Amino acid sequence: MTDRRVFDIAEFLQSSEDEPIRSIVRESPHATIIAWNVAPGQRIALHTHPQGQDTWTVIAGAGDYQTDDAGGVQSIRAGHVVVATAGQVHGVLNSGNVPLVFVSVVCPLDAGYQALLVPAPSAVPFPSSS
Repeated sequence: MTDRRVFDIAEFLQSSEDEPIRSIVRESPHATIIAWNVAPGQRIALHTHPQGQDTWTVIAGAGDYQTDDAGGVQSIRAGHVVVATAGQVHGVLNSGNVPLVFVSVVCPLDAGYQALLVPAPSAVPFPSSS
């Protein structure tokens, strides 16, 4: 295991026109830290971590964070911390014009991953703020 404790997220970010890129920053027996780069229009599919928590710290951009398999959404943006506890459904669509960049901390290491086969909505309506 490395003794390194400080990481520059720019060292890990990768982009792709095809799908969001997941880059492992560090993995330990306790957690996995992942840097995500989600291009405009890309989506991280709905999923859960049956035995653990997934915490996102949004660094740049914005998106539509899906909170359940029935289409519930909440807007997220740079500066937000987003938490999905064990078993909570989550995924995101970058609905903006710039990359959505965030760091995900999944813990414990064996939190598991379960993809959901529910189709994500193609357009997510938001209530008017007027």
